Amino acid sequence: MSPSQPRPRQAGLPVLPYRKPTRGRDYWVLDDVLPDADAVRARCLAKEDWTEGHPYKPETWPGLRTMPGLEPAELAHVEKLVRKATGAPRLWQETAPGGATLNHNCIQVVGKGESEPRPHTDSRALCRYAAVLYLNPGVPKDCGTGFYRQSLPGGVLGGNLVTAPHNNLVDALGTRFVPPDSFTEDLRIPHRYNRLLLYTSNLLHSATGYWGTTLEEKRMTAVFFWMA
Repeated sequence: MSPSQPRPRQAGLPVLPYRKPTRGRDYWVLDDVLPDADAVRARCLAKEDWTEGHPYKPETWPGLRTMPGLEPAELAHVEKLVRKATGAPRLWQETAPGGATLNHNCIQVVGKGESEPRPHTDSRALCRYAAVLYLNPGVPKDCGTGFYRQSLPGGVLGGNLVTAPHNNLVDALGTRFVPPDSFTEDLRIPHRYNRLLLYTSNLLHSATGYWGTTLEEKRMTAVFFWMA
């Protein structure tokens, strides 16, 4: 099924094509992914090599990061499940001509008040699939991940996909700065411990909320980016 055709431009911003997010085609929900998620979580909590983002340092990304997250055998197990779900015969990490890469197999920890939903897409030039693995059993369900679409003047809904020739949302819209009410939530996948949410990287998405004030309490996830 191909995306619907874009509508004419409104309010100065291009209107993206829309395709209703469909499980098994655009996203996959895999539960109880790691055989021992508690051990992975304990290992992450014991890490001391965190890199600080907003609000601790003048970075655009929030909270704390460290990588690699999963060990090779754990990552291989996850990738086997991803290949089975998507039918992709091979997964790999892409490098841009200038040497840029994505933070694959990265642990992210973000607390309440450290960020807000930021709908975006991942680079089509660097990945086809992205995924988030939830690694805190104590985070509320509404701190999961949402898929979004454009919200246009007059209550009109726009699209949710970045397609060729554009590689990401900034390319497609022609700007990094858009009004805060430019997007509306289309579908929410609840947070669940040891759940892997896998999705096509050109689909508008964002964390729907953050939680906690300590390392143990905050929303902890591992994020992955694959070309296929």
